Amino acid sequence: MVIPERLRRWLGPRNLQLAFGIFAVVAGASIALRQDAHHPLFQSAGTVGYAVATVLSVGSWLALGRAPSAARARRILIAFHLLFIPAQFLFLLAHQLPWLGMLLSTMITAGLKPRFPRLGRIARKVWLTLHIGIGVGWLGISLAMLTLSVVGVTADSHAVRHGAYLLMDTFNLALAIPSVFLAIITGVVVSLGTPWGLIKHRWVVAKLIIALSLPVLATFEGPWIDELVARSADPAARPGGTGILLVGAMALFLALLWTATILSVFKPGGRTRWGRRESPRGRPAATAEGTVQPATGTSRRGLAVADRAGLNA
Repeated sequence: MVIPERLRRWLGPRNLQLAFGIFAVVAGASIALRQDAHHPLFQSAGTVGYAVATVLSVGSWLALGRAPSAARARRILIAFHLLFIPAQFLFLLAHQLPWLGMLLSTMITAGLKPRFPRLGRIARKVWLTLHIGIGVGWLGISLAMLTLSVVGVTADSHAVRHGAYLLMDTFNLALAIPSVFLAIITGVVVSLGTPWGLIKHRWVVAKLIIALSLPVLATFEGPWIDELVARSADPAARPGGTGILLVGAMALFLALLWTATILSVFKPGGRTRWGRRESPRGRPAATAEGTVQPATGTSRRGLAVADRAGLNA
């Protein structure tokens, strides 16, 4: 499909950034004025976050219109939106408008056509260690929350039932939600800073889809936990269907995290068409098995140098 030139100009990063600034004003005000927000902390975070986004959007719109400052503004916007996309998942706990914000941020980032430098050997290991550690912690948190959801449904004691849902609420706010944000950020940095890339290998794309689907699932899970905390305060009340739904959601959450873990170990599927297209002739290409295979004309010495450089991680 050929996009008309006028529409392409209107959908350019500069105009989209101005549109994002207008959206940020509306979203920030809507979040700040909402009276029934279940999570005041994320309501405050959303208000402040969109206020910062408004100022940055106006400044960037002006900077992108001037050649001397355009390159610097472009780099700032790429970094900002890559961080702000997962941040807006957290704002969903206060309002539904951030769905549109994430779409605009994604369109702006794609329109800026970012290029990312390779991480050095030490930096790559540091980011990879952070990503693995956060992922393992997230897996343990999910198992604990699944256990608590089962206890809440099956316990005969009111104190145990109410305590289980109170602990789930604490785990969700203090541990699970920060883990979502940090796991996505570290995973994107590791992907973009190494030859694996973000869309070059099928297993990486599958992990990205899982990582983005989990915050969507959390937007349903959070209100269910809030409802059950309030309901279980009454000794005569039972969790009912909401308790069963929460158990199912937490089981799905844990299954998806285990799927992501298995994908990280076995790396199935090979390269996507973008990965095959971007694999340069005469340079080593990372395979799905985690090794480096020489392309046409690559010498054994070149392969050894690439291995020492850590490209097969």
